[in-house]
Amino acid sequence: MNLADWVFVGTRSEMLPGEFKVVWDGDTAIAVYNIDGDLYAIEDVCSHDGGELAGGQVHGFEVECPRHGARFDVRTGAVMCPPAYEPIASFPVHEVDGQIWTRDDR
Repeated sequence: MNLADWVFVGTRSEMLPGEFKVVWDGDTAIAVYNIDGDLYAIEDVCSHDGGELAGGQVHGFEVECPRHGARFDVRTGAVMCPPAYEPIASFPVHEVDGQIWTRDDR
């Protein structure tokens, strides 16, 4: 796999279960979450008000916006709880030799 168009997130040892990291692909902030050992990446923006999601509480596979409580599924970007009604983008994550990579593939 050619990783030239991918953004390096970190190593597996830096992303323990329950942790997240935000990286940038151009002008897109991507939040990468480790949930029970599985990695998921979503756009780090609440579709309700444009604020950051990273740092919000994680409930299972849902991240809660720290401002108004909207929830998004980190696996798909789907809205799980208002006040947001529009989904956010989800992105691919690849792990190669313990290194984690993602990208905005839109």
